Amino acid sequence: MLSSSSSSSSAPNIMPPLPDDETLTLLLDVAIHASKLAGEIILGNAGGADVLKSKANSRDLLTLIDPLCEKTIRETVLATFPSHDFLGEEDVPPGKEASAAAIDAKLANNPSHYLWIVDPIDGTSNFVHGMPLCMPSVAVAYKGEVVVGVIHDPHRGETFTAVRGRGAYMMNDEQKEQRIQVGGQSTIGDAIVAMGSPPAEESMKMSLAALPVLMPRVRTIRMLGSAALMLAWVANGRLTAYWEYDLSSWDVAAGSILIEEAGGSMTDLKNERWNLRTRKICGSNGGKVHEEILDALGEAGVV
Repeated sequence: MLSSSSSSSSAPNIMPPLPDDETLTLLLDVAIHASKLAGEIILGNAGGADVLKSKANSRDLLTLIDPLCEKTIRETVLATFPSHDFLGEEDVPPGKEASAAAIDAKLANNPSHYLWIVDPIDGTSNFVHGMPLCMPSVAVAYKGEVVVGVIHDPHRGETFTAVRGRGAYMMNDEQKEQRIQVGGQSTIGDAIVAMGSPPAEESMKMSLAALPVLMPRVRTIRMLGSAALMLAWVANGRLTAYWEYDLSSWDVAAGSILIEEAGGSMTDLKNERWNLRTRKICGSNGGKVHEEILDALGEAGVV
C-alpha cells in the first residue's frame, strides 16, 4: 500500500511565503476577469469551430479561437501586471518534451517571481465539435508555487476559484458564491473516477492498460475531454478522482489548487505532491481512495 501524500516525500514541502492579501485578491480578480472574457469568446463560437491545424497528431487540435482567447487573457493580465511572466499553451510547440522545457525555462528565469499559466481552451476537441465541455484555465504561480487558480465554465455559468490558504469556491452567474469541498467517498468502490482519452501514443497505451484493472473496482469511470473540468469537478465533489498519465502544467495548475484548497490530494502516480513539473497526475478526495486508485494503477503497470 502506498503511503499517504502527507508523508510520501522524504523531505517536507516547503512553500515560499505568500504574497500579501491585497496582492492575492487583485491576482484573483484579474484571473476571474480574464477567464470570463475568454469564456465569452468560447460561448460566441459554441456551435463548433474549424480546425486550423493539428499539433502532435490528428487528435491534438488547434482552432483560430484558441490563440484569440490566449491573446485576450494575456492582454488582460499584462494590463494590470506588466512585469509578470506568462506561459500559455499556444506559445509552446507540441509534444511533452517542448512542454517540459517551457516550464523549466520559465521557472529558471523569472525576475518578477510571478508566472501566469494558461490554457485558453481546455477541451479543444470538445469545442471543435460543439460540445459544452471546454473552458479557460488560469493559474498564477509565485516563486514556483501555485497561489491562485480559476476555472471558468461559461456553458454552465460556474466559476471555480481558489487562493492559497483561503479555500476553494464556486460562483454562479448570479454572483452567488459557495465554498466547495471534495466528495466524502471513503472506499474505491464508491468512487466516480475520471480519466482522459489522450492523443499521445504512450499515454493512450497506459490509459488502456489501466481500464481492466481500475474499472471493476470503482463505481464508474468518466472521460469528459477537459482536464480543467474534471479537476474542478473533483474539487466540488461531482467526481471522486481524476488521473492522467501525461499532462502539461497549463492543463493542471489551476485545478491543482482547487483540489488542495477543497481538502483533497493532488499528487503524481508515486504519491508525491504535485508541482509545476509533474506530468503524471492524480487528484482526488484524498485518503484511502487516493491510495487505492494509485495501487490499482500500479498493478496495471501504469508508472
